[in-house]
This record gives sequence, structure tokens and C-alpha cells, in this order.
Amino acid sequence: MAQYLALENYAVDFQDYFPSMIARLGAEAFIEELCNGFRLLMDCDKGLITFESLKRNSSLLGLHDIGDEELVCMLLEGDLDGDGALSQMEFCILMLRLSPGLVQDRSKRSWPKDDFDVSF
Repeated sequence: MAQYLALENYAVDFQDYFPSMIARLGAEAFIEELCNGFRLLMDCDKGLITFESLKRNSSLLGLHDIGDEELVCMLLEGDLDGDGALSQMEFCILMLRLSPGLVQDRSKRSWPKDDFDVSF
């Protein structure tokens, strides 16, 4: 299912692969892949995704011309504790929340409820 994401001056057409990834990998391996994505974007010294680390690594996401304001908005969207950065847990929660295929119909989950007993 293709989705359309608009970030103020940017429009991105993307495919939501999370449901099919969960079905193929299983919940535990899927969460591990999310954690790998977190490690790719994080500031190694702080163990968090900071504005600076996101700006430095945004090209890995295909966001070559994204502005500082959009990067801040991305961080604020997932920042649950108000520290201006994303922890691994905040990042994983954000990724799951932003997947239209996972939130559209919770009654038709592609994983059993008990599969998400994964510690971070």
C-alpha cells in the first residue's frame, strides 16, 4: 500500500513495508531491524538520535535537501520525554506509530500479541 507523506515543503511517496516485514521476519527480528536503524542514525557518544546526528545522517534516509526546521519537527514528533533527542525506545515507538499499515486496522495484526515481549 503506497502512502503519501507531506513534510511542509517536501512530498514523499513511499511504500509501507512494515506489515510485510513483520510477517516475513517475525516480531522479534523486526524490532531488531528497527534497532539497527536507530544505531545507524544515533550519536555514538550520547546513545541518542540528536539533531546533529540526524542532520549528519539524513542523506542515508534519502533526505539530501531537508532543512533544519524539518529535522527538528521529525525529532519532536517522537520525543516523549522532552529532551530534544530520541532514545531507542522513542525511535521504535515512532516508527511503529508512523506505519499506516500497522495502525490502520489493529484487529487484523500480522503478528500475535505475545510476540512483542522484546526488551530494549
